[in-house]
Amino acid sequence: MTTAPTPVSPPAPASAPTTVPSLGRDEVRQFHELGYLGPYTAVPPAAMNAIRQRIDTEVIPTPGPNPKNPLQARHLDHRLVHDLIARPEILGRLRALVGNDLVVWASYFFTKEPGGKEIPWHQDANYWPIEPPLNLSVWMAIDEVTTENSCVRIIPGSHRRVVPHVPARDGVAFGQEADPAYVDEDAAVDMVLRPGQFFLFNERLLHQSHRNTSSRRRMGLSARYIPPFVALLDQDAPPLFPDHACVVVSGDDTFGLNRTTNPPPRTA
Repeated sequence: MTTAPTPVSPPAPASAPTTVPSLGRDEVRQFHELGYLGPYTAVPPAAMNAIRQRIDTEVIPTPGPNPKNPLQARHLDHRLVHDLIARPEILGRLRALVGNDLVVWASYFFTKEPGGKEIPWHQDANYWPIEPPLNLSVWMAIDEVTTENSCVRIIPGSHRRVVPHVPARDGVAFGQEADPAYVDEDAAVDMVLRPGQFFLFNERLLHQSHRNTSSRRRMGLSARYIPPFVALLDQDAPPLFPDHACVVVSGDDTFGLNRTTNPPPRTA
């Protein structure tokens, strides 16, 4: 098993002013070659401790935009969650990959309690109602994420081909999984993250997480970003929900293909 390499970027001059984080040319090339980048830090671990407490007390216990699932799309009703997925440390790097105009169409708290099921190897594009199938995902650690409590595992370079999916084995979280004949587990990389760190990946990167055999919860926040020329084929149907809406987090939506809404208001 290997761990994620440190992304390559040119050093900034000592006198360079503070700027919004971006990506160097080598990092962009690495993303295209490997299908992912990271980990990076969006929120220092100490600050994430306070944010985690608010997520546990103000967000997860309350109903969300999808009344059937309080873990889904909480960026639509909680400014705390919106601001996490719109951090400049995230948006600056995404702009370097696809340009200034960015729309968030989904977010989810992937919470795996002790004993939580395995998520099998899969490519996200297999499940999604988007056309063309172009997406950038961010996975941010809310808790400490280790191999013991079921960190995400990825296979670098696996985004270069579409992998067929087959009915999933019994006892895993999804109904379909990548055909095992196309999965090279020996090439897997463990995405071990401190609270507030994140990695980003594209819609075809194979990824997975084991059953949580530890005594500690593992929570991560995922967010899905598209350029505005990507259309959601049905915003009211699973995996979305009635009255679902997208949020523009950078630039403009000049296409108007998807139903959008404003971010939730800031609280005093």
